[in-house]
Amino acid sequence: MTEEIGKVKLDYSKYPGKDYYSEGALEDELLDIVKSKSSAEYGAVIEERKNWSVLYHLSPLRENIVEWVPMNKSSKVLEVGSGCGAITGVLARKAGSVTCVELSKKRSLINAHRHRGCDNITIHVGNFKDIEPDLPGDFDYICLIGVFEYGQSYIGGETAYEDFLKLLLPHLAEGGRILIAIENKYGLKYFAGCKEDHLGTYFSGIEGYGADSGVRTFGRNGLEEIFRTCGVEEYHFYYPYPDYKFMTQMYGDDYLPGKGELSNNLRNFDRDRMLLFDEKSVFDGLTEEGLFPLFSNSYLAVIGEEFETKYVKYSNDRAPEYAVRTEIAQKGQGSAFVAKYPMTSEAGEHIRGMAAAYEKLEEKYRGSRLEINHCQLMEEEDGLWVEFEFVGGRPLSELMDGCLERNDPEGFYRYFREYVERIGYNSEYPAADFDLIFSNLLVDGDKWTLIDYEWTFGKPIDTKELAFRAIYCYLLEDENRKKLQIERAMGELSVTEAEAEKFKAAEREFQEFVTGSRKPMAVLREEIGGRVMMPQNWIDRYEDSDRINRVQIYEDRGEGCFEDGSYFVRNAYQGENLIEMELSVAEGVKRLRIDPAFAACSVKIQEMTWNGERVPLEKRKVLTANGRILWSGGRGEAYCPSIVFPTEDPNLCISLDKLEAQTENRLHVRMEIVRLPLAMAQDMAVRR
Repeated sequence: MTEEIGKVKLDYSKYPGKDYYSEGALEDELLDIVKSKSSAEYGAVIEERKNWSVLYHLSPLRENIVEWVPMNKSSKVLEVGSGCGAITGVLARKAGSVTCVELSKKRSLINAHRHRGCDNITIHVGNFKDIEPDLPGDFDYICLIGVFEYGQSYIGGETAYEDFLKLLLPHLAEGGRILIAIENKYGLKYFAGCKEDHLGTYFSGIEGYGADSGVRTFGRNGLEEIFRTCGVEEYHFYYPYPDYKFMTQMYGDDYLPGKGELSNNLRNFDRDRMLLFDEKSVFDGLTEEGLFPLFSNSYLAVIGEEFETKYVKYSNDRAPEYAVRTEIAQKGQGSAFVAKYPMTSEAGEHIRGMAAAYEKLEEKYRGSRLEINHCQLMEEEDGLWVEFEFVGGRPLSELMDGCLERNDPEGFYRYFREYVERIGYNSEYPAADFDLIFSNLLVDGDKWTLIDYEWTFGKPIDTKELAFRAIYCYLLEDENRKKLQIERAMGELSVTEAEAEKFKAAEREFQEFVTGSRKPMAVLREEIGGRVMMPQNWIDRYEDSDRINRVQIYEDRGEGCFEDGSYFVRNAYQGENLIEMELSVAEGVKRLRIDPAFAACSVKIQEMTWNGERVPLEKRKVLTANGRILWSGGRGEAYCPSIVFPTEDPNLCISLDKLEAQTENRLHVRMEIVRLPLAMAQDMAVRR
């Protein structure tokens, strides 16, 4: 009934003897990995396997959704639906005890082997409804991370989600909290063309799911209605971005995103998606209208008292020595402040370096018009961090964006020249912030404040290199900024082409320095993620094809071919690359001209018959064309010619007067056609 794997306890007393869901061989693979590899090796395994499920179950970034929660060693945690343990590890490191409930034995074994060194984890294997009566009522935290949406499967009945929550509430200690991480059914990414996470179908969530979907997510109002029905009096919403699975930022109602912040939207790894519109631009509009909470891709709903933390940003997609967490918090009625914490023991020196950087930059810019946000190193028995003042103002990048939106390049460059002047003060001083990008400067009237300077080095750096990097990064961050020509910025800075290439190389080296040997998530998305398909391209192609992919027929009775009397063949295109048609040809037509398209192309005649008999295309002057005719190996019945047309008015002609005619004649044609760029067709048509 029980088993111990390392120090982890597994309880099978409620296990039904069968796993009712499984990822099959993938779970066997995961079990082999966690048995043979340490957690420090998971990153290399993820990069090697290039598999969505391996990334999803083993990435340490999965922990971000709860890593910031202020648990301590006196905290008792219940994790419902612990799966393969993606969240269990961080809970065990932070809390005193972790009680897991998981329906799958195989997944519980993966979890246990993965965390076998933890002596504070107990895993109950079985259905939550069967295990729940034996659970105590003093948990400080109950975590449902990607679980609440399966309430119908766990609990059943018409009010499954309300009943699920009602079962959980009695197990909270006084002052305890329930954490529910769940997709927002009205998340912007679903409108933009991402498939529903659980069903893998387009728009199924925003259309209300089907009666037999077995899973259901909710909008904010839907969750609130469930909470109220269950008698919950206090709850708060947080907004993980891009979503809760691989969260890099999380906003609260007291600190919502500003315009330009939500640009990291192509994070689908598990399957193909469409891209119906630019999510960043739409998010910008939603934030300005105050609608972001309704369209956030995911929610972290907290039942219970509000946290001091208002905003979290994770920079742990880096080398371990530079992995940090940034928070904006407020204690009671006090002033808000910004804090940075090391995510690893190796990152402690990086945190100390920020406090040292403040001292150097404060000295460098003393007497200038650039202020350095005050930084203080904090050390206690359980760790260290740095605190910064919370500074008001608007990011310089946002002000510059406004100039571009108003088509005011001169206004943009006034800001840019002001930026160059302010950061260039005392440029020979042996300290410089390499990351002096526009978004790290807050502007409040004439007050410009540098708020983030973690990449400060103890040497001078040429001002024009810093400014070039700032505008180079600015352009890379947003497609809408491409209207700005970097050449003018180079001119403003007197940067040569050779210097620009040198600065770009330095930027690549810096990114490699920050990420170390690890591949950033953007690279993993390219290697693992599904296709990003743009329907607008399909529409443009369809409209273009509708205009170009038409077959026109001319009948020559000995006087030539004329537009008057020509006609188009309906439904001649049987597919994008296939033409098949049956033509009725009147007696007296000596030559038939067929225009297969209105674009340069290559055509292969697969079949052509006249009154049921094969047309001898290989005979002299039966087939002519305004393109190059290619014969496969020679002329004869076994060969079908291909024709390369280096013109946007391609045509081929069949001399019917060389064929035996009847009173009623029928020409059957089947051709494969491929459109070509005109220049390519011209090259292909040249005789060598």
